[in-house]
Amino acid sequence: MKALVMAKPGEFNIEDRSRPEPKNDELLLKVLQVGVCGTDLHAYEGTQPFFTYPRVVGHELAVQIAGIPDSAKKEAGSLREGDIVSIIPYLNCGSCIACRAGKTNCCTSLKVLGVHIDGGMQEYLTVPARYAIPAGKVNPQDISLVECFSIGFHGVRRANPRPGEAALVVGAGPIGIGVIHGLKERGCKVIVLDINDKRLAYAREIAGADYAINSLNTDAEKTIADIAGGENPPLVMDATGNAAQMMKAFGYASAGGTIVFVGLVRADIVFSDPVLHAKEITLMASRNAGKEDFANVIAAIESGRVNTKGFVTHTASMEEAPDNFPKWIKPETGCIKAVVKIK
Repeated sequence: MKALVMAKPGEFNIEDRSRPEPKNDELLLKVLQVGVCGTDLHAYEGTQPFFTYPRVVGHELAVQIAGIPDSAKKEAGSLREGDIVSIIPYLNCGSCIACRAGKTNCCTSLKVLGVHIDGGMQEYLTVPARYAIPAGKVNPQDISLVECFSIGFHGVRRANPRPGEAALVVGAGPIGIGVIHGLKERGCKVIVLDINDKRLAYAREIAGADYAINSLNTDAEKTIADIAGGENPPLVMDATGNAAQMMKAFGYASAGGTIVFVGLVRADIVFSDPVLHAKEITLMASRNAGKEDFANVIAAIESGRVNTKGFVTHTASMEEAPDNFPKWIKPETGCIKAVVKIK
């Protein structure tokens, strides 16, 4: 079988490999489509934390079950060969303090497909059956978006906003769009902040944000406060993964407010302790997503509540992907989400 291997930053190789054989409770999976995440692009640039090379990248997976060995049938439950499913790509130990508390998304020995171990940009892979999520009638391209949106849904679940509450989303990239969808599911009034007019237009017209602000053209703090009724919003969710923007969140949040860092940056975040205490801000990190988030996203896409129209702006085959990665990174390309079609 063919596998797309990121040998080092900026370099891909297509390798011939033996098709993997499932062991114990593993399923054999035929890879259909793989969403390209910021993680993959940052790995290409050499700036992704936790990443090791060489690596088959890809963790936003739409796959078809190609084999269920007898040893996996109990864990597979109602899943059948031929089913098209989503995959939770965060493999956990099940026994550490985080796993015992139900926080398998931040397992102390977590291994993420495409980051710590080989991921989905290959024709076949094996994954334990418990990580396969039925995808209903959702089409393969939309299934490849489920993990991306689940990141946003998980951050929103962490924040637990009230219906009608104003929420600021900083960053209208793929993760920010997932956050917007998650907030709209909760009935929030959503303000989105970015510097890219095309992404802001998508966030408002398709994702359903109530207000879109280009911070290059306005006094962002004043405009946000005006929209939120004269006071800063009680919830700020940063999806930029940009240290300078993340530090501004403390100015955007209301007294008694909550800040959730959904984006990850390879840098230190510095803030004023007096501001943190004066506002009694709750500061949260959000990492990955859980089974509940995947199921909620699939249900929202299947019902039409989450509109995926126009989200995938670029596609490529496995063979075309190496030439396209550097293009997808450039803002002028207009890439919101790229998908690599394996089969």
